[in-house]
Amino acid sequence: MKPMTQCCLVAWCLCFAVCYGSAPNKFIHSSPHFHDWKKLYFVYHWPVTVCKMSENDCDNPPLYWTIHGLWTDKAEDCNKTWHFNVTEIKDLLVDMRQYWPDVLHENRTKFWKHEWDKHGTCAATLESLNSQKKYFSKALELYAKLDLNSYLLKLGIKPGNTYYQLGDIKEALTSVYNVTPKIQCLSPEQGEEVQTIGQIKFCFTKDFILRNCTESKIDSYSAYGNALFGTEDLSICNDTLTNYPLHVQLYK
Repeated sequence: MKPMTQCCLVAWCLCFAVCYGSAPNKFIHSSPHFHDWKKLYFVYHWPVTVCKMSENDCDNPPLYWTIHGLWTDKAEDCNKTWHFNVTEIKDLLVDMRQYWPDVLHENRTKFWKHEWDKHGTCAATLESLNSQKKYFSKALELYAKLDLNSYLLKLGIKPGNTYYQLGDIKEALTSVYNVTPKIQCLSPEQGEEVQTIGQIKFCFTKDFILRNCTESKIDSYSAYGNALFGTEDLSICNDTLTNYPLHVQLYK
């Protein structure tokens, strides 16, 4: 090889190393386009409604709002090589089992794996969420900070046989959090009179400051359903009477 050719080759290698060597190796093989998100959704779901939508045997769901996930608004499955490893969150498992349970599957880690693969790998572009422990820890922290279950009880909004006007629920939550959350419902099936509340989503900036959830359906990329739980059947609630069920009534 000629000296000039060798010099060019060495220079090219050095340039490549400088440009790519310092990049976070978890994202080298991912397109930057898929990491272009602007806000986070912290998503609660009502286990009774989750069970209602499922064909699984789910007779005794928790009677408190649990975590569905911490999602970015415009990105999914950002790095399929960054695999979920439950040992990385072993210190969190007690809280995970209580506040982030899989109400449909015995293998609860399947749910956590799904949330990490689909949403965590995208959220990890933030330094504060750039590991599995940081991602799941932050979700648990937001769950405690929002304290939805306690506030609903204080507001007199309880599951049972009483129907609520959706607008009353939304106004009550807005009075507490000073932002408008997004509430999703299951549409009434044949023989049912009213919609059923299923999910409540709070929006956060990248600095974890609460903000209004005001985007249109078109603007929201990952704000809706989850095939693992059948929650793709949920949609934005209508401003009508809403069922907040205490017991599972199978959805067929």
